[in-house]
Amino acid sequence: MKDLRELIKERKVLLASHRGVNGGNIPCNSLQSYLIAVNQDADIIELDISVTADKQLFLLHPGMEWVHLGKSIDVSKMQSKDVKELFLHNQDVVETQYPIITFDEVLDALKDKCFINVDKFWGDPETIAKTIRKHGMANQCIVKSYADKNTPAMLKQYAYDMQYMAMIRDKDAVLPEFFADDINFVGFEVLFDNDNNPIVSDEFIEKMHEKGKILWGNSICYNYRDVIASDHVDDVALLGNPDHGWGYFAKKGFDIIQTDWLTQCDQYLKSKGYRK
Repeated sequence: MKDLRELIKERKVLLASHRGVNGGNIPCNSLQSYLIAVNQDADIIELDISVTADKQLFLLHPGMEWVHLGKSIDVSKMQSKDVKELFLHNQDVVETQYPIITFDEVLDALKDKCFINVDKFWGDPETIAKTIRKHGMANQCIVKSYADKNTPAMLKQYAYDMQYMAMIRDKDAVLPEFFADDINFVGFEVLFDNDNNPIVSDEFIEKMHEKGKILWGNSICYNYRDVIASDHVDDVALLGNPDHGWGYFAKKGFDIIQTDWLTQCDQYLKSKGYRK
């Protein structure tokens, strides 16, 4: 696979598919949702990892079992053999034929197909890193976490050969240690609730690019009461103002946009010359 920065130079703006392409009978974080995303030209697939009581890795957003399984259970307290008997639910909360899959299965299926953004890396960085390395896919994975004073040591121990991206909400989270040569820190996932936040200023973006760092923005909207991209969201773009939604990130100089509406975002960016 190409280097992440090489791909950005080639395509200008990369697209990350949030939990794959899902809807109808295709659940998010299913193998099928990831394969559809690849077929729809996603550069990166974002996925969520849950860790079972016996330290096995499955694809499911921690704490959202009721949403995706229709059951009040906690996968982190279950044995892997029991998790393998569960099937994901579709958007009507009806059980599908698609099981919860293991991280091993996903890595096998996506090897050399796209970059993989491993969310919830902080849940068990040792086990997750070992699994990625076992498949020989360290260069294909982007791992993320919120940053604090303990993060550099964690990265040196577990993710020394992986691309790491720090999730930040303000400039105070930009640690000087991230710019050291012995940490494979590639950039920031920028979370902001208003356009005046310094981390979306032209000055900050230009400074990070000068340092060779990648900037990731999110047009996804988990919760309209707790926004992570002001009002520059998929909803706004789809309802008639894509310039204010997806175009904001492209014009600002963001290198990656994570979206729940991959095809529509892709078509818009290409029509405006923001993406190749």
